[in-house]
Amino acid sequence: MRVEIISIGDELLIGQVVNTNAAWMGRELTQRGFNVVGVTTVGDNSDAIMKAIDLSFQRADVVLLTGGVGPTKDDITKQTLCRYFRTNLEFNDDVLKNIESIFSKRNIQLNLLTRNQAYVPKNSTVIQNRVGTAPILCFNQGGKVLISMPGVPFEMKTSMREEVIPLLQAQFLPEYYLKCSYLVCGITESALATRLATFEEQLPLGFSLAYLPAYGYIRLRLSAWGKSRKLEMKNMDIKLKQLLGNELVADNDQSLEALLGEKLRTLNLSISTAESCTGGYLAHRITSIAGASSYFKGSIVSYDNQVKEELLHVDKQTIENVGAVSQEVVEQMAEQVAFTLKTNCSIAVSGFMGPDGGTLEKPVGTVWICTRFNNKKIAAVHRVGSSREENIKRTANMAILQLLRMLGR
Repeated sequence: MRVEIISIGDELLIGQVVNTNAAWMGRELTQRGFNVVGVTTVGDNSDAIMKAIDLSFQRADVVLLTGGVGPTKDDITKQTLCRYFRTNLEFNDDVLKNIESIFSKRNIQLNLLTRNQAYVPKNSTVIQNRVGTAPILCFNQGGKVLISMPGVPFEMKTSMREEVIPLLQAQFLPEYYLKCSYLVCGITESALATRLATFEEQLPLGFSLAYLPAYGYIRLRLSAWGKSRKLEMKNMDIKLKQLLGNELVADNDQSLEALLGEKLRTLNLSISTAESCTGGYLAHRITSIAGASSYFKGSIVSYDNQVKEELLHVDKQTIENVGAVSQEVVEQMAEQVAFTLKTNCSIAVSGFMGPDGGTLEKPVGTVWICTRFNNKKIAAVHRVGSSREENIKRTANMAILQLLRMLGR
């Protein structure tokens, strides 16, 4: 069963807002057996929206719209849907009651603009929005379905999980989707593709292997459609893991920080970070996982050398002799932060993130990473690039990966 997503909003087209909705919807739908065949982004223009719906219905059985259903003048989705389905707006008392209930709980005065959200297209099926004021609208036309949802991510996700996906599963019979994921590091994408060339050539018909490179690592996705292919998938999974060898870090699609958190919880370990060039980003990544307080103790962001000396007790003479971006300094940082915050594990990073700084011997993109586990430590130097934002992200990824490999699979 084919699904197409249409995201509406000028802010998406001009890059003011990143279209995370479409990515989330595509992932959730695919995991439940729906075949997402396209994603279209259009601005707040009625003609453009109508054209996008026409094209989507040519390719898909279900069209999912997000955005343009708020109370302001640039929210034109409802009026456009009336044009498309040749109907008019009518006032819906149930929608008004839902809006009043939400405003009452928030202790907010209902205004005319919000009250007008109770107007809905006559021939639509209305699904109440449990967490917002804009209703979900469903249209059936010639065996095909269009569902319009709010663009606010929390409202859209709630609607999808609790209303839209169950509705589609009841009306259609989605095909079973099989997927195995792998996280690989320590090898380039081209080298990995060369290693797996024969494996890919011998994949059964209907199987696909996707390469998803990221900063410092590669994700692989082996997939196929159909419940009857479970045994084939199991056999392909075994073969692929053997081919990946030591470069395989994990066989799931969890984030690096989630993998690290799971490993630390399993081994009953604690962690701290000493950050210079990443400025706290590494600690942010680790603490983005719910429950991180059970293993993360804290961080010392020693951006300035004086902070390295006074809070981390890095030897001043060492910094003067070999520089802050060095093996000796990151090793001292890792040892001292673990000692100060009393943790089993620690990560320390120091480098030149750019675009300025660096030397002939240590150009922009040079970064030292030290990971420590009990009394063992590993220090490694990397050349991460010239883009500051990319360098910070890549450094954090490589630091987490280095500790993950140190702790073992």
